[in-house]
Amino acid sequence: MNSQNLTGASLPSQYSAWSWQHGDGVQALALTMKTPVAPGAHEVWIRNEVIGLNPVDWKVLGDAELGWQPGHVPGVDGAGTVVAVGEQVAAAWLGQRVVYHQNLLADGSFAEYTRVAAHTLMRVPAGLDMATAASFPCPALTAWQALNKIPCPAQSYVLISGAGGAVGHYLTQLAVRRGLHVFALCHPRHWDRLAQLGAEHFIAFVSDDSFAAAGQIFDAVIDAVSEEHAASLVPSLRANGHLVCIQGRLSQWPNSPFGRSLSMHEVALGALHQFGDEQAWHQLTRAGEQLLDDLDSGELIAERLVIGDFAGLPMLLDELKHRTFSGKPLIRLFQRG
Repeated sequence: MNSQNLTGASLPSQYSAWSWQHGDGVQALALTMKTPVAPGAHEVWIRNEVIGLNPVDWKVLGDAELGWQPGHVPGVDGAGTVVAVGEQVAAAWLGQRVVYHQNLLADGSFAEYTRVAAHTLMRVPAGLDMATAASFPCPALTAWQALNKIPCPAQSYVLISGAGGAVGHYLTQLAVRRGLHVFALCHPRHWDRLAQLGAEHFIAFVSDDSFAAAGQIFDAVIDAVSEEHAASLVPSLRANGHLVCIQGRLSQWPNSPFGRSLSMHEVALGALHQFGDEQAWHQLTRAGEQLLDDLDSGELIAERLVIGDFAGLPMLLDELKHRTFSGKPLIRLFQRG
């Protein structure tokens, strides 16, 4: 490897990673040793300090459509320091504290080191701790994308379904900042927290018929539960309303032609990894850096952090799957200095 592409200590000859072997549960992960390769022309190597765990991380284990081979490293979110850059990457990135969202088809963040495309990098403000930064990409950028799908002006009524989760945590804050009236549909245990973030009205999960009979009409519904649940909320949309699906999407149009005249949207950060151009990535990462600045200044509030160690990654991921705790799960590896 070209030593000019390294900062501080060079990349090790090998590094530890939790690799997928076979199967669809966390038992499919094994701690392995990986050998780094030179970064591509537009790539960098990150020395991970903190790994962010997300529901997608356990949901994709064993997903045949991804075509993973044994030894693939999962994980989409990480925060750390740039230690190597490719030939077409500015040397100024070396030593930068960064956070990233990784392509599911590439080796991910469940490792001491991760190789990522340089255009995915977001600089971490000097005053922001790396644990908070690592908790940010998947939920906050998903929330930003979801809200950008709807053109509703201030004072519009928006229902966030599944508001108690990580995405809903950020969606609530971003919607309130835009001047929207937020209704949170989630378990009552989340209501106090969401009220502090600006949500005005709260609805407990009930049967589909009971909810539809409540009579509240929304300009937009953002659903983070499932395709079926999103479909059940369609009767609560006004004409020309917007339905945004984060978990799954409706397989067919939910109303007759020229009926409610609804607009449907889907949100998936992975789309940019496959189809995003330079302009799209620039827009996302600049928005991400602004939101990171807001976290640093306190204008945006992160979730409560639940931090584990690298050896316990599979166990914490399994606890996330079964929702045995409240908060954002993270894995700490290295610390600066």
